[in-house]
Amino acid sequence: MKIAFQMDPIGPIDIDADSSFRIAEEAQTRGHELFYYTPERLSYREGRIMARGWPLELRREVGNHFTLGDETDVDLSDFDVVWLRQDPPFDMFYITTTHLLERIHPHTLVVNDPFWVRNYPEKLLVLDFPDLTPPTMIARELDDLKAFKEAHGDMILKPLYGNGGAGVFRLDAHDRNLTSLHELFTGFSREPLIAQKFLPDVSKGDKRVILVDGEPVGAINRVPAKGETRSNMHVGGRPEKVALSERDREICARIGPLLREKGQIFVGIDVIGEYLTEINVTSPTGIQELERFDGVNITQKIWEAIEARRA
Repeated sequence: MKIAFQMDPIGPIDIDADSSFRIAEEAQTRGHELFYYTPERLSYREGRIMARGWPLELRREVGNHFTLGDETDVDLSDFDVVWLRQDPPFDMFYITTTHLLERIHPHTLVVNDPFWVRNYPEKLLVLDFPDLTPPTMIARELDDLKAFKEAHGDMILKPLYGNGGAGVFRLDAHDRNLTSLHELFTGFSREPLIAQKFLPDVSKGDKRVILVDGEPVGAINRVPAKGETRSNMHVGGRPEKVALSERDREICARIGPLLREKGQIFVGIDVIGEYLTEINVTSPTGIQELERFDGVNITQKIWEAIEARRA
């Protein structure tokens, strides 16, 4: 098949951690033809969805992990699959790319389905499952956030459309920074904030469970660095081997059919203790860590699901 990857610049990536690299590497192993472009090179031109990029060849060699062919313009409707893999922030630039890619889907299979990526961002899809999640509030008014803090004492406050642990704050019962943080966030953004009751179990780790076409295929545990509340690997969280618990499987059984129905082939959910906190559909990570810990080829499962849909 002809496969295009819409992703961030390929040069600086960590080839031993980056999930997009691993997905593309497996595609190349399976004999598929790779093309790469960055999201700003996507365009709509007189009825066609075009991208300016390069044929791509990969190698697992640090510092020498890719070769690009000649730069060229392509019509993405000529491809079998386009991967939507640039990292958030989930802003209007990101949203516009989903509108454009939606125009070629499903004739060209876009993974994950851009319509539902746009409508199911990480911190909003969980609202469909309130019995699986900790107490949660989405609000912009300071008085609403103060009332939530008064009710729950210890809470997490973060940007609604953030990623990678950026801008995540824990405000315990004695903290007096809510007003200042509210001023900070609302000073540069019109977006609401999300507050969740703090879960002490995060000290034991924030589990990333990976689902392929709605089915759980494994998990890694991300343990916060000493003195940190955040467990994201972007900010120093340590990945550890972990098994799926019965609660993890119960959560996946509830959300899996919806993910499958909406074309969310590669998804990473976050579970702290007994609670689901996020459903990551935009650019989930964790494949390489899971493959190393469990000795399984997760990307093979992903491509089998894609090839079955194309067939």
